[in-house]
Amino acid sequence: MAGYNLEAIEAAPLKDDVDIVIPTIRSLDFLEQWRPFLHHYHLIIVQDGDPSIKIKVPEGYDYELYNRNDINKILGRRANCISYKDGGCRCFGFMVSKKKYIYTIDDDCFVAKDPSGKEINVIAQHIKNLETPSTPHYFNTLYDPFREGTDFVRGYPFSLREGVQTAISHGLWLNIPDYDAPTQLVKPRERNTRYVDAVMTIPKGVLYPMCGMNLAFNRELVGPAMYFGLMGEGQPISRYDDMWAGWAAKVVCDHLGFGVKTGLPYLWHSKASNPFVNLRKEHKGLHWQEDMVPFFQNLRLSKESDTAAKCYMELSKMTKEKLTKVDPYFEKLADAMVTWIEAWEELNPPVKKTQSDGEDVKAKG
Repeated sequence: MAGYNLEAIEAAPLKDDVDIVIPTIRSLDFLEQWRPFLHHYHLIIVQDGDPSIKIKVPEGYDYELYNRNDINKILGRRANCISYKDGGCRCFGFMVSKKKYIYTIDDDCFVAKDPSGKEINVIAQHIKNLETPSTPHYFNTLYDPFREGTDFVRGYPFSLREGVQTAISHGLWLNIPDYDAPTQLVKPRERNTRYVDAVMTIPKGVLYPMCGMNLAFNRELVGPAMYFGLMGEGQPISRYDDMWAGWAAKVVCDHLGFGVKTGLPYLWHSKASNPFVNLRKEHKGLHWQEDMVPFFQNLRLSKESDTAAKCYMELSKMTKEKLTKVDPYFEKLADAMVTWIEAWEELNPPVKKTQSDGEDVKAKG
């Protein structure tokens, strides 16, 4: 391990409670740079595209690798809910994981440095974000009051200072910004060089554009809502997989009383995708988002939807009812949402407490 930061290697928080999910079409040489921070963790690699291509993983990593043949074998007739030739295939890794937390990263992302020159341990920061409460009901002007060196400001109600459980930690990126195709075309040389040392809770009732390239979440709280949609080959839209998941999961978090944080940690996004290819993938989404965002802003889930899975099933019905008039694709998406939950519950049978002894038993039906 010569040349690696041994302190960082030892700093592997909750290593038995975290799975790292990576969607890819290529060998994972980028993991060499991540070794000081990630090699203690179990990886779930979801190979997109041609399953006959052999993916190489650097030595020393503990991992499972699934390609399309594996997905078809495991999910059977339900495999069609997993996107093909799209980063949304990563959600298969969310489904097969059995860990409390998921961290997902893209294969063109590398370790970033903070302004002092220190390499950023993204896992450690995401775990801090997830293990401390969120404050979605009242905005704290010093941002996350649970970070070291800060607190609730004067005027913050004491009745709200306990906060709520954090379900999602949304990290950011230096270098290549996560822009849509039209913005890429207008600003081809723009790079994000601003490191903002802040974490904040996204207020209840406020949506945000979730990027999947540096994202962690509590699988036990919102796993079923983290479906990255039906995108890519054979579908009229792509590059909205994480947007759809982010809008849906935020609505579910708001309904169930969980929080979402954004800000630190940063990673280094190294590769700008082709804006002309992106425009072809995105062009319908650029129009449809003007209907999708109001749809999520205005929907209200019923009190009977008291789990992420139940929320998502109700959301599928609303999607079919409200968005199919925008395009017939949304009927297909709504059906895929139902299939996703069926597949999730087949691999992760729901549990419930018995009233008599409080022991967990598998729910029937």
